[in-house]
Amino acid sequence: MFGGNMQGMMKKVQKMQKEMKKLQDDLKKRTVEATVGGGVLTLVMNGEKNVESVHIDPSIIDPEDSEMLEDLIVAAVNEANKKVDEMMAQEMSKITGGMHLPGMF
Repeated sequence: MFGGNMQGMMKKVQKMQKEMKKLQDDLKKRTVEATVGGGVLTLVMNGEKNVESVHIDPSIIDPEDSEMLEDLIVAAVNEANKKVDEMMAQEMSKITGGMHLPGMF
């Protein structure tokens, strides 16, 4: 009944799966940068959401106010996470043609 159409569709799905795996591997190597506090704290995160580096402007390090620095770090990590998610979603949409696939980024 479905014959060739089903085979063609399966080949397309397999091709898309291979492309998605390749893209996922590529995205793990990419990095995003999040800068907060007007540039006083910069954080670099890779596509696996591992923090690679943090730069803190020494002028904001105040032993009497560690809470401000803690808040900046949290904000930078959250912003970097958001950027990684956006990067992955954008790249995945190129492969899926904008289809929403449950469980994907």
